[in-house]
Amino acid sequence: MTDTRRGDARPARPVVDGAGGAGAAAPAAPASPWRVVALVLAAIVAVVVAVAFSGAALPELLRDPGAAVRWGLPITTTLTDLAGSVALGALVLAVCVLPRAGSSDRGRGERAEGRAYPRSLLVAGWAAGVWTLACVVNLVLKYASVAGRPLDSASFGQELGLFVTQIELGRTLLLITTVAAVVTALALVVATPTGAAWTAALALVALWEQAQLGHAAGAASHDLATSSMLLHLVGAAIWIGALAALALLVRRIGTDLSASVARYSSIAAWCFVAVAVSGTVNGVIRLSSWSDLGTSYGILLLAKIALFGVLGLLGLAHRRAVIPRLAGGSAGRAGTALFWRLVLVELTVMGAVSGVAVALSSTAPPVAEVPPADPTPAYRLTGHALPPEPTLERWFTEWRWDLVLASAAVAGVVVYWRWVLRLRRRGDSWSWARTASWTFGMVLFFWVTSGGPSLYGHVLFSAHMLQHMLLAMVIPLFLAVSAPVTLALRALPNRSATLRGDVSRGPREWILVMVNSHVGRFLANPLVASLNFIGSMLVFYYSGIFEWALRSPVGHLAMVVHFSLAGYLFVNAMIGIDPGPKRPPYPQRLLLLFATMAFHAFFGVTLVGGDSLLVADWFGLMGRPWGESAIADQQTGGAITWGIGEIPTLVMAIGVAVAWSRDDERAARRRDRRVDRDGDTELDDYNAMLTRLNNTP
Repeated sequence: MTDTRRGDARPARPVVDGAGGAGAAAPAAPASPWRVVALVLAAIVAVVVAVAFSGAALPELLRDPGAAVRWGLPITTTLTDLAGSVALGALVLAVCVLPRAGSSDRGRGERAEGRAYPRSLLVAGWAAGVWTLACVVNLVLKYASVAGRPLDSASFGQELGLFVTQIELGRTLLLITTVAAVVTALALVVATPTGAAWTAALALVALWEQAQLGHAAGAASHDLATSSMLLHLVGAAIWIGALAALALLVRRIGTDLSASVARYSSIAAWCFVAVAVSGTVNGVIRLSSWSDLGTSYGILLLAKIALFGVLGLLGLAHRRAVIPRLAGGSAGRAGTALFWRLVLVELTVMGAVSGVAVALSSTAPPVAEVPPADPTPAYRLTGHALPPEPTLERWFTEWRWDLVLASAAVAGVVVYWRWVLRLRRRGDSWSWARTASWTFGMVLFFWVTSGGPSLYGHVLFSAHMLQHMLLAMVIPLFLAVSAPVTLALRALPNRSATLRGDVSRGPREWILVMVNSHVGRFLANPLVASLNFIGSMLVFYYSGIFEWALRSPVGHLAMVVHFSLAGYLFVNAMIGIDPGPKRPPYPQRLLLLFATMAFHAFFGVTLVGGDSLLVADWFGLMGRPWGESAIADQQTGGAITWGIGEIPTLVMAIGVAVAWSRDDERAARRRDRRVDRDGDTELDDYNAMLTRLNNTP
């Protein structure tokens, strides 16, 4: 029996008998101990091979830090990665996978559903604690390895203090350790999915900092290497960690096993894609030719790709075999045994991939970033060679890839189309015009964040303003009218409406939480959205945030996210149909739009007539041999701000006017129908009042 309400085809909970079985399904025999031993031995061999490749067994020719450092560093690095992954994976389970006990579950004793949820937070806390300790040890061993200093040297402690305060690598490792400690404390005190989500977001900060280390920090195509490393680390950590946490909690999941594994499987599929894409990009930018595959780095890369392919096949087998059997009645001991067999194999291959990854991090790639002997001013500022002079063709042929934002754009198109097709398979309709609007908006976002506007926006103020205005004014116009939130609420399954009736949060529940939260309603308020849209531009350009966005990848990502979201909230409050804001009457909307137009005109005119260069240490020292001067380019950027800011606002004003006219027409038709049905009671009452007034002496 299935429940198909809201498009959610979820099997009903199987009836569990006293022996732990489900229905007539016979309990499967437990996994053979010899298979378990073989899998454990395979994992040990993989780790030993990885350590051997890393060079831990060979003493350094110069300034050998000692065997303890050579052997301890790859081990603690692996332990750090695995513990952090388990902490993040357990938090993800609490956020959107494991059901929580509802009011109907309380007092049901040993078989109550939702017992695994609080334990997932406990697992996250303990794993984060191990992560913190491993980070401390790894920091010490990392310094010993980099400096070639034995642990027992007389001045080791003093030098270590300088390492974590004066050297960028040491400060980054210390920040990762601090974040891990904070995640430990939070994971042990939070009790809600919202708290777990904020804690998981904090853990992602550590992964972002970790992405700045290793080959990504000095590889060719530094920004692309860093963004791909971030995508790789996040995908691998959630994939590995969530499965490991699920394995630790399987005894307490009980009848929730089928639903939990199915939800994890969907997350694992996205993680697989993220790791595959980022791994491919990392391989391409570090290999100059096919002959590089014969180097040590190339051999390790091929080994990792082969193991990754095996893991992908196991994931496919997991989805096609385990989930239907669990949903079809394999519960209790049978379901647990079935789950464990695949978990052991999958974790073994994951361990092998992690071991080879440790070896890769200790092997020099064939292509490394070699600074030019006489770097140009632009290279000193940006870390990149100055792009050629922009032409109409180069705006569309020159690229500066941001893998995180590009992946977000592609995922946005895929997810939206999946929702549309899901509605159509269910027999519901969705406007093709809205679908086309979303697709075009995502394609435009892809180009703005990875194409010419991204490349030239890093060296030209005018190009930066073009990128900013497209992100804040043009792209949100296409996204808001495509109503993504409305589509998601119609297409995504409603977990609370299933026969199981759990109170866990899936994507639909999280969207409703964000839309209905106090913060969400406040930010979506039309007046607040307008003030945020206007005020954030002033704060951004007339403070140090602008320079931070130019110099830091984190600042650039924050800029893109903030102004894209601010633009969506503003447009949705004016002409959108997505839930959230309590939209004002049409005259007030027009006033807000005209005020926005006036601000853009004032801001643009200020830049056009100004003679003070913004971020002079950046744009003024670029040393461009082509194009106009920096101040003239800034004035051009002001003209772009004025022009592009006015056109979308005028389009929205026309949209509000049309909607106002249609609303009046609908109101008039409703009144005509009421008059035809009940008579014109308002006119009769008005005439009666005039008659009384006329008859009053």
